[in-house]
Amino acid sequence: MTSGEPIKLTEIPVTELLPQRPPFVMIDCLTGFSETTTETRLTVRDDNVLVQDGRLSVYGLVENIAQTCAARLGYASYILHKPVRIGFIGAVRGCKIKRLPLVGETLETRIEVKEEIFGLTLVDAEVRLDGETIAETQMKIALEKEQDTPPEAHE
Repeated sequence: MTSGEPIKLTEIPVTELLPQRPPFVMIDCLTGFSETTTETRLTVRDDNVLVQDGRLSVYGLVENIAQTCAARLGYASYILHKPVRIGFIGAVRGCKIKRLPLVGETLETRIEVKEEIFGLTLVDAEVRLDGETIAETQMKIALEKEQDTPPEAHE
């Protein structure tokens, strides 16, 4: 890819967007990004650490949503050539799960930012499978403070 060509979101390695590392990566790629929304995709694999009895667990769905939030922040850092910031789940509210996805199924996760203030981000999240909503929740993410650049050494 040459300088000036538009970057395809799906081609950005997720390890460039997330602080998580395999085997705890719960998104395959970033598929959409705007001022208020972010979308990711995940195909559930049998070697996923949060798969139990052939299905992605509730914890896997929640982590998928959290990592979609992380991908949003990571993409902003990526385009600004800054290090990825670490976030923490501060709260999960109104979590409704209609069914757990099976190994081999592909999830499309979408978050919409409702509010950002003082290092906290509130999002509405929806996980879809073949056009059907299988999970939705509201999540609050707290960001670790940005590290100050260390002062240059003085001689």
